[in-house]
Amino acid sequence: MTFWLIRAQNDVREIPEGKTLLTIGFSEIWETLKELKRLRLTALFLVGYLCYNDGIQTVILMSSAFLSNELFTASERLEGADQSFLFTIFLIAQIAAFVGAMGFERIARLIGAKLTIIISLLIWIGIVIYAYAFLATRTQAMFMGAAIGLVLGSVQALSRSLYSQMIPVGRESAFFGLYEISEKGTAWMGQLLFAVIVGATGSFRQAILGLIVFFIVGMVILIFTNTTRAIHNAGNLTPEEASGTG
Repeated sequence: MTFWLIRAQNDVREIPEGKTLLTIGFSEIWETLKELKRLRLTALFLVGYLCYNDGIQTVILMSSAFLSNELFTASERLEGADQSFLFTIFLIAQIAAFVGAMGFERIARLIGAKLTIIISLLIWIGIVIYAYAFLATRTQAMFMGAAIGLVLGSVQALSRSLYSQMIPVGRESAFFGLYEISEKGTAWMGQLLFAVIVGATGSFRQAILGLIVFFIVGMVILIFTNTTRAIHNAGNLTPEEASGTG
């Protein structure tokens, strides 16, 4: 259905003679990197995003192992009790994610995307600290799953929205291609840190707390990134300026 309803805006371009899709792709990446060098504040935002997004992805990926080991005995895990509970947590998070996406989108309209992302990251930091210091029961795990759901999609969605304002018009495909490449290229860092801490301490709680560094570093970088100037440097207007309210 999607392919029927959504049409390409531009005509298909021919591949120049003597070039391949691979060579064109690498040359496009190189040109985008040179542009990004000029847009230093956009590059700084991207670094911050990669840090806190890596923390988010690692919490999501490792939460099942964390909850299974912290809340269930070995015999319960063998019987599969942890799997049914984790499925319940997944459903709770998905429902909360819908509510959170709607709510944070409205908050962002009032206070701006940057400040809303910072608030979301503070909630993520609170979740990590709570998991380390206070999580003891399955009921508490359900509430934590709801909290994760509330901020699950808001950070990524708002970060994409903010990033899209910091890149030159007409260069969206190239810059978001770099965005995706960079995101996937750094996704291993949080998992490596988690595995190293578990191996060194034998504690999943210590490992989940260790991920706080990604949220803090990413948030600090975002705080010191002048996003308004980054938008202007890319030749764009802020949403407030475009609507005549800023």
